[in-house]
Amino acid sequence: MAPSLSVISPVLLILAVLSTAPGFSNSARIFTIINNCKESIWPAITPGENFNGGGFILKPTQSIVFKAPVGWSGRIWGRTGCTFDKNGNGTCQTGSCGSELQCKASGNPPATLAEFTLTATDFYDVSLVDGFNLPLAVTPINGQGNCSIAGCDQDVRTTCPSELSVKVKGKTVACRSACDVFDTDEYCCRGVYGNPVICQPTYYSKLFKQACPTAYSYAYDDPTSIFTCVGTDYVITFCSARNQTVCTYHDNKLVCSGSNNGVRSQAGRFGIWLLALASLLNLLNMS
Repeated sequence: MAPSLSVISPVLLILAVLSTAPGFSNSARIFTIINNCKESIWPAITPGENFNGGGFILKPTQSIVFKAPVGWSGRIWGRTGCTFDKNGNGTCQTGSCGSELQCKASGNPPATLAEFTLTATDFYDVSLVDGFNLPLAVTPINGQGNCSIAGCDQDVRTTCPSELSVKVKGKTVACRSACDVFDTDEYCCRGVYGNPVICQPTYYSKLFKQACPTAYSYAYDDPTSIFTCVGTDYVITFCSARNQTVCTYHDNKLVCSGSNNGVRSQAGRFGIWLLALASLLNLLNMS
């Protein structure tokens, strides 16, 4: 059983997070994953060796911190409506990677994807090519270069065309891609459509793009959807606005989005107590 939080001081909370998280170095990227949804989600990561094996639960307002080495290339997404037993076996309504809590393979569409390639210059994006199941934003912090915020903070489920909707008990829980539904060369950018000249935005991809201007809406949506940054850390936030202030630690210093060279505001100080508390709860629950 976790100790009572009433006997743990804020300073000890932060020290616990810093001492149990992997060592922060200039050659690594810090990933902070936050659940701002009203319900629990089950983030999934492949490859997941640096991310608690590739799967875990995050309850509303909880967050967790990981470190990934330069050279890591993978994807992060959220699963919803999951039920897992004590052995980590179960099912999810959306984003399932089979029957396992810790994913070894990509998730089943539809799922909103955050994709990363960590090199001297990182490449990252948020993709709706495989459909949508959760709002998702990727905020780079403390990096150099373009370093734009990627993502889709609109809940596409509320505007999903009926022919693309995935419903559970009458509620739309995800929005499929046109490729997934109709399986044609035009919608899937394959065959004679397998190049950026022929494969152009469709009615359905335009709906996605209108809702989420900085996310991939179809396979060749590169110019407005893929971003680069040098030496950055990342905050991956489910169900929040792209311009929401988020914070991370870098070399044991608090750095927040929208801050001037990492200058801490009172709001930032308050936010990091919450981040520390949420991270410690997750570390205790996952131990």
